[in-house]
Amino acid sequence: MQIINLLHRGPLPYMSVDALQRYLHEKVASLHAPDTLIIWEAQDTYTAGRRTQVQDIPDTNVPVIAMDRGGSVTYHGPGQLVIYPIVKVRPPQDVVAFVRTTEQALIEAVQTWDINAKTVAGRSGVWIDAQYMPTGLESKLCAIGIKFAQETTMHGMALNVSTDLEQFMRVRPCGITDAGVTSLAQLGLQKSLAHTAELLIPYLSHSYQQFLARPEPEIHYHQAPDQLLEEAEHFLPPVPERTGVAWKPTVEHKEA
Repeated sequence: MQIINLLHRGPLPYMSVDALQRYLHEKVASLHAPDTLIIWEAQDTYTAGRRTQVQDIPDTNVPVIAMDRGGSVTYHGPGQLVIYPIVKVRPPQDVVAFVRTTEQALIEAVQTWDINAKTVAGRSGVWIDAQYMPTGLESKLCAIGIKFAQETTMHGMALNVSTDLEQFMRVRPCGITDAGVTSLAQLGLQKSLAHTAELLIPYLSHSYQQFLARPEPEIHYHQAPDQLLEEAEHFLPPVPERTGVAWKPTVEHKEA
C-alpha cells in the first residue's frame, strides 16, 4: 500500500487535493499506479454530498461545495485528519462492506488509545456513545463517505483530532439533528495529525487487503508527494457535472 503523506504542507485547498485524488484514481483504476492512501489536512471547507437537503444548510452565507459522494453536508478544516483510500477492488464490488470495514479498522485503532468508539445502525462513521461525552450527546468522531467508480474507491474519511468543533455548527453535519460531533481533543486526548495517521495507516492497510485486486500488505511512502500534487494540479483531471462548484438547493440529488 502506497502512502502519500501531505501533512507537512499544512492545511491545503480542498480542490487541490481533489485534483490529486482524481489524477491518482485514473492511474489506479487502469493499474498504472499502486493502491494508495492520501493523508492530508484541509483548509476551512464545507462540502455537500448527494443527499444534502436545503434544511441541512440553515445559514445560506456558508459557502458549500457540491461533491460527487454520498451523504449530506460536512465540514473539513485544520485539526482534522483526512484519508482518501484510492484502491482497485476485486469483484463483486460492495461499498457497504468496504465502509463497514473502514469503520471497524478505525474503531480498533483508537481503542489502543482507550477511546471507546462504536458504529451506529443506519449511520455511517465512527461514533462515541453519549455516556462518554461531556455534552451528553452521541457524537461522531469520524465521518466516512466513500464512492466506487471503475472498481476503484475515492473520497474517504475525516477524523477530528483537534478540529474547531464550532465550525460544524454552521450546518447540520451529515444532515443529523439529534447527535453531535466530537474530536480526540474533546475526549481528552492530545495527539498530532501525524501521530494519529501513524496509528491509523497500518489498521486501514491491513483491513483493505481482503478487497484488493492486487493485495499488497507492505506499506511504503511516496518519496515526492509535493511533486505529485503539482503534477495533478497541472493535469487538472475532469470532474463530474455539478461537482466542485457552489451547492445549489435547486439541484436534484440522487444517491447512486
